[in-house]
Amino acid sequence: MKTLDMTQGRPLGLVLRFAIPLFIGTLFQQVYNLTDTMIVGYGLGENAVAAVGATASLYSVLINFASRLNSGCGIVIARAFGGKEQEKLRQAFAGMVFLDLTVTFLLTAVSLLFLQPLLRWLDTPADIFQQSYQYIRIILAGMAATILYNMAAGFLRAVGNSRTPLYFLILSCGLNVGLDLLFVIVLDGGVAGAALATVIAQGISAVLCLCLIARNYREFLPRGDEWRPQPQMMREMFATGLSMGLMLSVFSIGSIFLQKAINALSTSVITAHTASRRIFELLMMPLSTLATANATFVGQNFGAGKLDRIARALRQVIGLALAWSVISVAAAYGAGEGLVRMLIGTSDPAVIGNAVLNLRVCTLFFFPLGVLLILRSAMQPMGHKVSPVLSSGIELAGKVLSAAVVIPRLGYLGVVMTEPVIWVVCALYLGCIYLKSLRRQSKIEKMTGRL
Repeated sequence: MKTLDMTQGRPLGLVLRFAIPLFIGTLFQQVYNLTDTMIVGYGLGENAVAAVGATASLYSVLINFASRLNSGCGIVIARAFGGKEQEKLRQAFAGMVFLDLTVTFLLTAVSLLFLQPLLRWLDTPADIFQQSYQYIRIILAGMAATILYNMAAGFLRAVGNSRTPLYFLILSCGLNVGLDLLFVIVLDGGVAGAALATVIAQGISAVLCLCLIARNYREFLPRGDEWRPQPQMMREMFATGLSMGLMLSVFSIGSIFLQKAINALSTSVITAHTASRRIFELLMMPLSTLATANATFVGQNFGAGKLDRIARALRQVIGLALAWSVISVAAAYGAGEGLVRMLIGTSDPAVIGNAVLNLRVCTLFFFPLGVLLILRSAMQPMGHKVSPVLSSGIELAGKVLSAAVVIPRLGYLGVVMTEPVIWVVCALYLGCIYLKSLRRQSKIEKMTGRL
């Protein structure tokens, strides 16, 4: 049984030790996303890439809510693990299972019921509407596989094991690519084949991951009546999980409004935006993995009452985010155009130009994005349930405003500028809240010392 106690030892070393498997796993995931886009682009054409991209925000709002709900539950588990509270840890796992089953059923049923009206509201172009519907319908029908994998991975990371989820993620990515080639190229299954490949691969990984937990982590699994939902524990799990779920889903709802505005521009713009986002997500990956790893560190140390270690780790992790931001800008300006051409096999100058523009502008603002991701993930396990959600609310308002006012006037340039401006505003907001809480904590410690 692999665990990692992050309440002892050098903070940055522990965060990096935990982050490296996460990074490798996310790298495989992003490589798969790129490969998937290439298979669809080369095998089915630019319209198929646009069809998949046109539904990305809709899928994100559902999956991000479910995955962040698991992250919130993982925070409760990490606190219990850091505080050596075994009974609470087992109760938390039972609560996590109960919430996931409920959320899976509700999200799947509601999303499938209203799928076609949502695609129409998103202004999905007529020439890609049917392909978009075929793709997202299968993805949403198989949502249970993704949520269950995130649940299992969230539990393992909360107790300090980031390597095992990596192994299953690598397996999932390998299966995904193989099944993509089979269903899309060999069997000519179109975008529906690409969606089916994703669901099958994630389902296999979810089942294997859950089987491993049942075999190797029995002491952390609920026993007898512990499977019965405990009201106090469920309130804590729901409050923390809902806070994190809302934090990212509110952000993703904003992305839906942004996607609607993009869809109204043209199919070629959708293709360009989809290509640039795939590369953008690859470059953003170290920032998100640092934030995720640091959240587990914060959760365990907060549970153990070691606040000084949390502050030191945050300073060091934000320093790493700055270094990666510089590297990302160099990559976007030096290799951005070549990456776009290679990714979707296009020679359309409008598609290439828009994709490169978005990529270069966004990477220039990676440092405030990194600060935003790190603070959001760290403040949740420290008990800040409201301010991270409010920061997502700011993102939602900014994207809605841009979709309604800015993009209709500036076109794709408005899309390009929207998120960087929002990242700066949200990073400043959370930075002020965090510094204010540090000053308040310092005053409390001084008063306690005097007494």
